[in-house]
Amino acid sequence: MIGVLITLALLFTQLSVMAFGGGNTILPEMQREVVQNHHWMSAQEFSALFALAQAAPGPNMMIVPLVGWQVAGWAGLLVSSLAKFGPSSIITLLVMRGWRRYKDRPWRQIVQSGLVPVTVGLVVSSGLLIAEASATSVALGGVILLCTALAMNKKIHPLWVLAVGAVLGLVLA
Repeated sequence: MIGVLITLALLFTQLSVMAFGGGNTILPEMQREVVQNHHWMSAQEFSALFALAQAAPGPNMMIVPLVGWQVAGWAGLLVSSLAKFGPSSIITLLVMRGWRRYKDRPWRQIVQSGLVPVTVGLVVSSGLLIAEASATSVALGGVILLCTALAMNKKIHPLWVLAVGAVLGLVLA
């Protein structure tokens, strides 16, 4: 058990410092580590945890404590949460001081503009990874495409899109 907790701590500490542009940017790497490298759960189980985490109120990275819980119970939940949220919070506090100080510098705008496409690419990659694991049939693939189109083209609250996807998934699965 101690070995698993150490592995969780190392994994989520690394992911914490890599989470540039938001927590969802590390989702592909988290899934690869949890599913493919450590075999703690299947891709479908990971996808289900992600859906549960997104439906729950609170930060969008609620999947981290859920993975920890799935792997090692309460101890896993605590270790994964501290490892994921601690380092990135400390780094953010330190960087924000300097970031505010240089708010009028031209290089800051250049850096910000350059990071936007990187962040978008990482988020799109996360979405594709979850969609691939969730589309276990053509019908479910259609539900994913429909919900994606709704979310991108209509001003509908995400929970309504999630509800439509859930109902269609239940009916078609």
